[in-house]
Amino acid sequence: MAAAEPKKPIRFGKYTLIDRIAVGGMAEIFLARQAGLEGFEKTIVIKRIRPHLSKQPNFVKMFLNEAKLAAQLNHPNIVQIYDLGKIGESYFIAMEYIFGRDMRRIIPKADALGIPFPMVYALKIASSVCEGLYYAHARTDLYGNALNIVHRDVTPENIFVSFDGTVKVLDFGIAKAANQIEQTRAGEIKGKLSYMSPEQCMGKQLDNRSDIFSLGVVLYEWLTGFKLFTGDSEVAILKSITEGKIYAPSYFKADIPEGVEAILMKALEKDREKRYQTAWEMQYDLDQFLSQYEFTPSNIHLSNFLKQLFNDELEEEKDRLNHFRQAAAAAGPEEIIEEAEEIVSVIESISELAEMDAAPPRKNGGPEKSLTLNLPGGDLDQLSQIAKRHGVSVNSLLRDVIGGFLKYR
Repeated sequence: MAAAEPKKPIRFGKYTLIDRIAVGGMAEIFLARQAGLEGFEKTIVIKRIRPHLSKQPNFVKMFLNEAKLAAQLNHPNIVQIYDLGKIGESYFIAMEYIFGRDMRRIIPKADALGIPFPMVYALKIASSVCEGLYYAHARTDLYGNALNIVHRDVTPENIFVSFDGTVKVLDFGIAKAANQIEQTRAGEIKGKLSYMSPEQCMGKQLDNRSDIFSLGVVLYEWLTGFKLFTGDSEVAILKSITEGKIYAPSYFKADIPEGVEAILMKALEKDREKRYQTAWEMQYDLDQFLSQYEFTPSNIHLSNFLKQLFNDELEEEKDRLNHFRQAAAAAGPEEIIEEAEEIVSVIESISELAEMDAAPPRKNGGPEKSLTLNLPGGDLDQLSQIAKRHGVSVNSLLRDVIGGFLKYR
């Protein structure tokens, strides 16, 4: 993604977009502000799907299915999704804002400053990633049915470390689960090639062990400084993953402890039956090694190290955030350059969408059909409050109201 120039505040439903921080082929990424009663405000990130994709029904279905799935994940090591919806013609995800950096930037920053990235920090970050992945892999619906979530894109740019030392896994937006309505076409390959598992390269059905292999590739790179799978072309990279030899990390860096090398080589088994079978097993081995090592880092240690690396950027970024917050708070109607439509399509909050997916089929009334209902934003807010008081979704509330009305006509 290429960084973009900041823009003036843009009203986007109940959010204010205060800066476009990146734009890619699929979406625009905005730093945004959510304001509420009595001075409440929260800085969040909005991922807004690009207009040409919003007009493609198959893509929209895939996007909504995967976003609903990802939004069911609530774990300290996974970036939280707060909201999913459509404003005007734009589909979007509202997610947690993390004040920190992704590993794609952290390692090169340390290299540029001539600071070797400590092995124990790499192991601690990998352990936290394992914890988040295991939670997602083991997630079930309300009835105990496995969701079979696989991230499919465990790469340095999707592993984020905040300046308080918390590790977060980003972008479960391309996750694939058995309960998706829109299935990925057979043999379709997603993800970034150099970090893919052999079974992913061959278009096989994936399970949680694919993410374990990808994390092994990432950790190998962090510890040795060498990219494990390379090639002159995409085909060459895929062949390297499926057929190439994996050299022990001590081949490139002689001081890698035997225990760490054993963990890496097990995670990188090309035969997934010989690999770690769960992320928890890999995390256990990482934690066991760290507990017996001469130094076991805490979040505070990681936080201090990160702040030292990015000391030259921290104050500048804080000032930038404060500037945008003040601009958004002070912006009058004449300063807002884009206004969302007052009438929005009803797409319920994430928790409600999850409840809709988990609800058992109705036993009467024949097959269900969908209905799109447009409401003023204020009415939708009132309905949401009523539904919350009664412990039901807006969808269920409207269905009961309409059903009751038709019953006594």
